[in-house]
Amino acid sequence: MTNINKADEELINVLVNFVKKKGVIFDVQRYSIHDGPGIRTIVFFKGCPLRCLWCSNPESQKSVPEILYSHIKCKNCNKCILICPKKAISDNKGIKGIDYSLCDNCGKCVEACPNEALEMAGRLVSIEEIMKEVEKDIIFYRSSDGGVTLSGGECIYQSEFSICLLAEARKRGIHTAIETTGFQKWDILENILQYVDLVFYDLKYIDPIKHLKYAGVNNKLILENAQRIISKKIPMIVRIPVIPKYTDSKENIKAIAKFVSNLKEVKKIELLPYHRMGELKYKKLGRKYELEGVSSPSNEQMQELARIVKSYGLEVQIGG
Repeated sequence: MTNINKADEELINVLVNFVKKKGVIFDVQRYSIHDGPGIRTIVFFKGCPLRCLWCSNPESQKSVPEILYSHIKCKNCNKCILICPKKAISDNKGIKGIDYSLCDNCGKCVEACPNEALEMAGRLVSIEEIMKEVEKDIIFYRSSDGGVTLSGGECIYQSEFSICLLAEARKRGIHTAIETTGFQKWDILENILQYVDLVFYDLKYIDPIKHLKYAGVNNKLILENAQRIISKKIPMIVRIPVIPKYTDSKENIKAIAKFVSNLKEVKKIELLPYHRMGELKYKKLGRKYELEGVSSPSNEQMQELARIVKSYGLEVQIGG
């Protein structure tokens, strides 16, 4: 019997994991000029431990695929009802209802719908599938200093898949970035960071009570991990979603700017103005949109908040 040294054993384990590893994503966006330098491909992961009231990608919150339904496109042919093996779809005066407690996301209703009124949000993919998509634009990455960014949802929620994907991108000479809330055990996050060139770090509140109330989790770990990432000397850009009536107060922006100013390696904050582009998705998922009627912040307000950030010696950008 041939003896295998430790290095060879570790390599074999990496290769086995690479072949086996799969993750759940809900979109891949090419030719992006946001979320990192140059031209980039953004991979949107499914699954997030936070539940921010203003989340613009509600289909990203659950870690499993989900069926979205558009009553506008529906022609009431009822093929979805007839084919559903779980009897999870019903009809109420021409409007379909999906009982998600019965639905197992088999996708048969999506395939049967002739009008694209049903769609599947989320699919299981391998590392190689994603890398084939990412490498289509490698010439653009090289000419623009671009690369790949993992977003979500929350990419560090699928930690092993993220590690494998980032490591493979690095191996192929592609710049890597992640957008994260930082809500993960440090030992797991630290393993991911060894393959990351740039971190976009989302901060909503410094106040733990408000963070728990409006984002669904305590922010103690998030703030601690921000400081730990800085100790690793990894470039970081902080992002603040500016949500009227929630995160847009001067006091909140001051508190975050003060916290960031003490992270000596961070030089820039991006203020992301609220938009309502995700509202329709809530209806498609049969969920209530909590921010109905809330308008985007005015340009004047954004400029005022930008001045606050600048007063702490930080560079500021409005929008991503």
